[in-house]
Amino acid sequence: MISTESAQSAEQLPGRPPIVDLAAWQAARDELLIREKAHTREGDAIAAARRRLPMFEFDGKTEVVGPDGPVPFLDLFQGRDELLVYKHMWHDGAPHQGQCEGCTVAAWHLRDATYLNVRGVSLAIVTTGTWSEVAPFVEFMGYTTPWYSVRGLEEPVGGDMGVLTSYLRDGDRVFLTYYTTGRGTENHSGTFALLDMTPYGRREAWQETPEGWPEGNGPCWYWRADADGNGNADGSLWDRSRPAPQWTRPGATPEESLGRHEHCH
Repeated sequence: MISTESAQSAEQLPGRPPIVDLAAWQAARDELLIREKAHTREGDAIAAARRRLPMFEFDGKTEVVGPDGPVPFLDLFQGRDELLVYKHMWHDGAPHQGQCEGCTVAAWHLRDATYLNVRGVSLAIVTTGTWSEVAPFVEFMGYTTPWYSVRGLEEPVGGDMGVLTSYLRDGDRVFLTYYTTGRGTENHSGTFALLDMTPYGRREAWQETPEGWPEGNGPCWYWRADADGNGNADGSLWDRSRPAPQWTRPGATPEESLGRHEHCH
């Protein structure tokens, strides 16, 4: 009878990491754990520095538009002292499937603020779209997070979209405390962290992967899919795809046009 170790050695898979016994695997895992713990501690130190950033005060009575019409930005706090806001990009006149797939990733991961609320933190999403366009999109997506239009408003209420911002309230005084964009917004999209734990990761071309690993695709190829669930790996599905979560929504059918020109970037 061939031992497990011998069988593993004889069955090394081309283009894959080596197959080893459990003791050797555990030793390699323990070595990586040292780096992971250092990474966690550095993240804690950065978070501590983030809490010490200076603040910018602005007029909390600045009006934004929601389902009940114009309301002061202060209302977004819902009586709490802390507020996180994701700023969702918007393409005027585009159909639902033509809205930003990257911001859809973010908003889809922000559908439930229960654990934020119990720690005294409110959550809202703002966008530059007119409320008449935003409202049916929010209904179609089934979002329960409060949405508001900040059309025509400057920073720190409006301004650039695709940004995660943090605010603090002290009575009627309101302060901007932090913002981040790009990959800085990945913290609230747990899918990225989970994919990074899988053998193939995100399957994107920028990744460093073992020699012989499946070839990476263009960035964000899996954010948009066709009706059969195929990710837009080569860009060929732009005329019949949607942001992936939209396929779970009632009435989502294959489309012939995205209604816009911009692609994921």
